[in-house]
Amino acid sequence: MTETTRTIRIGTRGSPLALAQAHETKNRLLAAHAHLRDADIEIVPLSTKGDRVQDRPLSELGGKGLFTEEIENGLLDGSLDIAVHSMKDMPTVICDGLGIPCLLPREDTRDAFISRKASSLETLASGMLVGTASLRRQAQVLRLRPDLRVATFRGNVQTRLRKLEEGQADATMLAMAGLRRLGLEHVVASPIETFLPAIAQGAIGIEARLGDAAMAELLLPINDEATHHCVNAERALLAALDGSCRTPIAGLATLENGRIRLRGEILTPDGREHHLVEREGPVSDAAALGYDAGAELKRRGGPSFFTT
Repeated sequence: MTETTRTIRIGTRGSPLALAQAHETKNRLLAAHAHLRDADIEIVPLSTKGDRVQDRPLSELGGKGLFTEEIENGLLDGSLDIAVHSMKDMPTVICDGLGIPCLLPREDTRDAFISRKASSLETLASGMLVGTASLRRQAQVLRLRPDLRVATFRGNVQTRLRKLEEGQADATMLAMAGLRRLGLEHVVASPIETFLPAIAQGAIGIEARLGDAAMAELLLPINDEATHHCVNAERALLAALDGSCRTPIAGLATLENGRIRLRGEILTPDGREHHLVEREGPVSDAAALGYDAGAELKRRGGPSFFTT
């Protein structure tokens, strides 16, 4: 990108984690472009419906777009230049006129178990309550430990930790990636090794207007190709399933020696039924592998799977 005096406006949600991700993006841009100064990049926090409405599950409010609509409107009307998102919050279909040209290097993809009453989910006493806003996590908990109870536990990271301290639940689960970005790893009792994570968990995506060559050039040096391939495979799986916040879906792609390994899972909300598939192939086939895996999961589950 050529030297410019135009301020680059970064749109983001206003939570501490979202702001940390926006600042990470800003710092990577400053490090990649010698001509940019701190004052050339402005972070613009916006409130989204998903942030404002905290008394109902996301599945009742309309799904993942609740965290992106206001920010995407800013991109479309030109009041923002780029937007920073947690990719696990992004709908499978991106708004017309917008795209995700850049993904930052992915953080730890695992879930974290947090409790003062047990060191792991496996050792939590029977009948105890696990609070989480994620239907995926609820289903995975019940599959592993049908003797536990689950409840919806919404709010940003700090809010959920406060609710846990207040005794509203005996344990909760959060993404390791977010806790690391906030410097809160010390609250983790143990990482959960047995669960597949949410699609694109740990990945930060940068959204921009299609055809904005200046922004594409600006973002190119900070894009992580490995993360891009893995997230493309996972999101293709999700697209094949028509997945949303209403459906317990998990998936993880890893890249090694130019080959993608993808695992995907669907569960009923009560955890009693689940299907797991795996695909492996060249990185050039990442999206095709993901879509094929999602199609197989859809066939296995059948038309009534997510209504049981």
